[in-house]
Amino acid sequence: MLRYTLKRLLSLIVSLLAASVVIFLLIEIAPGDPASFMLGVNARPDTLAALQAELGLDVPKWQRYLNWIGGMVTGDFGTSYQYRTPVAQMVADRLWVSLPLALFALVLSTVIALPAGIFAAARRGQAGDIAVMGATQLGVAIPNFWFAMMLVLVFAINLGWFSAGGFAGWDQGLFAGLKSLTLPAVALALPQAAILARVMRSALLDVLGEDFMRSARAKGLTERQALWRHGLRNALIPVLTILGLQFAFLIAGGIIIEQVFYLPGLGRLIFQSISARDLIVVESVVMLLVFAVIMVNFIVDLAYAAVDPRLRLRT
Repeated sequence: MLRYTLKRLLSLIVSLLAASVVIFLLIEIAPGDPASFMLGVNARPDTLAALQAELGLDVPKWQRYLNWIGGMVTGDFGTSYQYRTPVAQMVADRLWVSLPLALFALVLSTVIALPAGIFAAARRGQAGDIAVMGATQLGVAIPNFWFAMMLVLVFAINLGWFSAGGFAGWDQGLFAGLKSLTLPAVALALPQAAILARVMRSALLDVLGEDFMRSARAKGLTERQALWRHGLRNALIPVLTILGLQFAFLIAGGIIIEQVFYLPGLGRLIFQSISARDLIVVESVVMLLVFAVIMVNFIVDLAYAAVDPRLRLRT
C-alpha cells in the first residue's frame, strides 16, 4: 500500500507542476495588460511604467512564474491588482461559501443517486427501473442554470420559502447559512445525481452477472442478500470515480450557479477578476481549484485500493 501511495503522490506532484505552467501561460498570453486596464487608454507612459513596476509586471515572465509558484508553495498567493488585498484572504473569505455549497450538493447527490441506482438495478426491466431511468435522462438533459432559475421562480418568488439570492453568512447561524445554500445545492445536485444513479445502476448490473454472484446465490443467499453483501462493494469503483469527478466539478464548476444566486463564492470571484483583468487572482484561484481536483483524484485512487486490494498487488 505504501508503494502504491508513493507512486500516486509522485503523479500528483508532476500533474500540479504541469498544470501550473499551463495556467500561467494561458493567462499571460491573453490580450490586455492589467496596468493599462486599470489606468485606461489615455494613461501616460511613465505612469503606466510605474504601475507595472508596482504590480511586478516589469520583470521577465519566467521570473514572475517562479515568484508566483514559490509564493503559492509557502501560502502567499500574491496581492490583488485591483483591490490591493492579499489573494489568500480573498480566497479564504469566498471558500467558506463555495466549499460548503459543494459538500452540500455532493451529499444531496449521493443520497438521491445511490438508492435510485440500486433500486433500478434490483428491478431491471420493470416499471420502477423504467421510471428511474426516465427521470435520470431528464435530469441529464436539463441545464443546471435553467433548473436554478426555475427553483428561484417556484420556491423563492411564488412560495417565498427561500431567498432569491445572496448569502446570509455563517455568523447568522448554521440554519440560516444552509438555508441560503439549499436552492443552489439542489440546482447543482440533481443533474449530478442523475449521472451518478445511471452509473450506479450500470455498475451493479455488471456485477450481478458475475460468476461469484451466481455462486453466492447458489449457496443460499437471496437476491437482496447477495446484492448488499457482495454486489454493492464490487460496484463501487466506477461510482467512486464519478463521485471524485463530481466533487471537483461542484467546487470548480459552480460559477454560473453562483452568478444566478448571487453567492460570494470562488466562482463569482473568478468571474469578477477576469472582468477586471486581475490576473494574479485568476491564476491563483484557478490553480487552487486544479489542486482540489487533483487532490480529489488522489484520494479516489487511494479509495480504489481500499475497495479493491487487487490494485495494490499490481504495483
